[in-house]
Amino acid sequence: MTDPLEVLERGAEEWNRWRAENPGTRVPLGYAMLEGRDLRGYDFRNTGFLAVRLAGADLSHCLFENARLQDCDLSGAKVEGARLGASFARSRLDGIDFTGADLRGADFGYASVVQSSFRNLDLAGMNFTDAECWKADFSGATLTGATFQRAKCAEAQFTGARMAGADFLSAVLHMANLDDADLTGANLLTAQLILADARRTNFTGADLGMANIVNSNLSGATLVGTKIYGLAAWNVELEGATQDDLVITRGGESVITCDDVEIAQFIHLLLENAKVRKVIDNVTSKVVLILGRFSEERKAVLDAVRTALRQLDKTPILFDFDKPASKDIIGTVETLARMARFIIADITDPRSVPLELAYVVRDLPNTPVLPLLLEGDTEFSMFDDLRRRHPWVLETQRYRDAASLTVALPALIAPADALAEKLRTPA
Repeated sequence: MTDPLEVLERGAEEWNRWRAENPGTRVPLGYAMLEGRDLRGYDFRNTGFLAVRLAGADLSHCLFENARLQDCDLSGAKVEGARLGASFARSRLDGIDFTGADLRGADFGYASVVQSSFRNLDLAGMNFTDAECWKADFSGATLTGATFQRAKCAEAQFTGARMAGADFLSAVLHMANLDDADLTGANLLTAQLILADARRTNFTGADLGMANIVNSNLSGATLVGTKIYGLAAWNVELEGATQDDLVITRGGESVITCDDVEIAQFIHLLLENAKVRKVIDNVTSKVVLILGRFSEERKAVLDAVRTALRQLDKTPILFDFDKPASKDIIGTVETLARMARFIIADITDPRSVPLELAYVVRDLPNTPVLPLLLEGDTEFSMFDDLRRRHPWVLETQRYRDAASLTVALPALIAPADALAEKLRTPA
């Protein structure tokens, strides 16, 4: 039986003649030491390379179709003009300049391509699953539909790369440069793009239209002039990220920009969906926030307020201060208050109401506040000062009981409703 290594030592002409005479034979080359060898023009089609050392070898114009290179080391090898349609499972391809190589059909799954260059190559549909791509250069490359699931692409260069539909599921892209890259429809689900060493993952001018970055970490990333129409961005970590001039409209439409990914999605929803706009208009025109402490014996007062509001085509929302105030409660009340047309605050037997009013009144000058107070009770300390400082706080209206309040409330509400209209109408 012919020893493949002996034939290989005779040179490319002899090797290629032997391969032509045995085209269907699967040739195994295992554990060979071929570092720095001149292997230009060898026909390695249908050849199996297992743990072969090819570091620094000259593989220019070699043919590798249907070859399998497993656990091989090609670090620094020359591959100009080589036909590398091979599987490189777990092989080391570090520091290789693939310029001029034909990589159609190649599989880089689990391979190491650290600091290798794929500049301007056609890598459409190529597999880099679980590959080590640290500092690899894919600038200007076509990576349409390529798979980088769980690939480690820290500090990799993707400047100007065309990556529509590429799959970066759970990929590591710390400090990667995606400047002007086309990531239309790309999957960045749970991808990691965390800031490190004061350098940022760069999406400047990139197209993330229809891309998926759900649960991804973009802390410290740079998104300047990034196109994000249709971007799926639920539960995305953006702490420390630079977000400027994000384009939320389609190509060919008038450009609308925003400086926050989450707000951008909401704004576009408003622009495109008339039903949503109608819902928001209804909310801000009908919702009335009711603040107070409504113990069991005072529930009748609450019911009276609700009934009167409903008869006036308003939507009552209640916040009952049955617990001491906390930061969470303050934030919740402020959110509800921002949606309300006006606020009714029952300041009888107050506990948390004074604190909440201090926040709401100060921050929401376009939201009138109508104070109610049970006869015989007194306003809390500093309330008069609060009203003097903020003219959108109306005079306190006193009531005797729930029954009398039910009768009087429509007239009491009218000034608050009128003031809300005045404050929200542009001068």
